[in-house]
Amino acid sequence: MDMELAIIGAGSAGYAAGVYAGRAGIDAVIFDAGMGGGLAVESPEIENYPAFKKINGMDLMEKMKEHAEEYAKFKFYEEVKEIKKEGNKFRIVTSKGKYGAGAVIICTGTAHRKLNAKGEKELSGRGVSYCATCDGFFFKDKDVAVIGGGNSALIEAIYLKQTGCNVSIVHRRDRLRAEKSLEVKAVDMGIKIIWDSIVEEIVGKGRVEGVKLKNIKTGEAKIMPVDGVFISIGEAPQSELAKKAGAKTDEHGYIKTDDMQRTNIRGIYAAGDVTGGVRQIITACAEGAKAALMSTEVLGKMYPF
Repeated sequence: MDMELAIIGAGSAGYAAGVYAGRAGIDAVIFDAGMGGGLAVESPEIENYPAFKKINGMDLMEKMKEHAEEYAKFKFYEEVKEIKKEGNKFRIVTSKGKYGAGAVIICTGTAHRKLNAKGEKELSGRGVSYCATCDGFFFKDKDVAVIGGGNSALIEAIYLKQTGCNVSIVHRRDRLRAEKSLEVKAVDMGIKIIWDSIVEEIVGKGRVEGVKLKNIKTGEAKIMPVDGVFISIGEAPQSELAKKAGAKTDEHGYIKTDDMQRTNIRGIYAAGDVTGGVRQIITACAEGAKAALMSTEVLGKMYPF
């Protein structure tokens, strides 16, 4: 066996699992298809994580990573392709090799939902973005549209306004789903909200030049000139790996677990946003910790619950 515990995904849940596993005497390895951090690294400001009144996502994730490095090994840029159960153990197949593990925690998180509008794929990276923190700087003094109406969309819009963009929010309903405080802040900053409208097409030759909007109440269609489109319509669980391994998911694709993060497969646990719920950094950390401690039940170790 190459390791006792394989943790798949180096976000807040994975980092917390690594810390708790190491402190419980478990030999743990954390795999990540990229550089780690998950979607949290895209958050320009986090104001609800205890001990930090305000911190950006990248800094918070870097602190978690540095902490986890004291207790677990890392394999970045190594995507896990398959989890195979072999007796009471697991075979982990990655983009770089094969490993054995006594238990697995799936912390693969979520990915940005696509708008699936005409022109979105073709102009991705050419004015179409899913991350204001990553790309907002390039649109200073330019017109941008933020698509969405939840907390994430409002946070992105406020951030873009702060960086000097001229921001309009496009929302398909007549009221936002975001917290009222965010709506008030956006309006006070002069962010325009276009109600009852959907994006039918993102237009441009080589780069974004505008969005074709349709009012779902009146049927009126128009082209709104913009230089950038930031799509923020929620996230989808990255649970395909878990499904392939036989783990059950709900109707939305989130991995089903019990209150101690067990899936329906003995020895496979899941934690963080991929399990649904409130999908907050602090709850992901708690779930990662629980999953790591529960893995002792299949690793022949004791934990004083």
